[in-house]
Amino acid sequence: MTTSEFADLLRDAQRGDELAFNTLFRQNQPIVLKYLATIAGAAAAEDLAADTWVSVVRDLGRFSGDEPAAFRAWVLSIARRRWIDDVRRRTRRPEALVDVIPDVTAAAEDVVGASETAAGTRWALGLISSLPPDQAEVIALRVIGDLDVHETARIVGKKPGAVRVLAHRGLRRLAEQLGADQANVGVTNPVPPAIDN
Repeated sequence: MTTSEFADLLRDAQRGDELAFNTLFRQNQPIVLKYLATIAGAAAAEDLAADTWVSVVRDLGRFSGDEPAAFRAWVLSIARRRWIDDVRRRTRRPEALVDVIPDVTAAAEDVVGASETAAGTRWALGLISSLPPDQAEVIALRVIGDLDVHETARIVGKKPGAVRVLAHRGLRRLAEQLGADQANVGVTNPVPPAIDN
């Protein structure tokens, strides 16, 4: 989508065009769900995404920007705030503990859908979720959200250099995990995914 097409779509959505808003939603909802599943767990992702979109609808008229990446960054920053709000709420009102901890990997299937591609996505989300939280969030924003270092830094409240270090450490850890997994099946020399910027 060109910048001009996006600007027209956004303007229409801000004026109340339901079809235009649905287009923005369909383009961004999978990214929001995957991001939230990575940082909050698959079980919470749907509810947090719904809260995110309520905020997006309420504040859409105040968004200014003419690029899809800027809109995606704005939506993901709202999703992050909804997640932080949820963590604070649960801290103030602890929920009853359950005897069985839910399997996040199995729950991710509901978030992404059931297909062979979804199985790979579930596996990748589970792998990213196994990282320390700050590394997982940076990797999710950079890879899933397709955001650059500066947008990611703005969202997580860190300096760009810190984001680069977290991404590097996270990717190195993922490569080590993949190397160990692949060594078990006889594959050598794994290549970690690259993140530019």
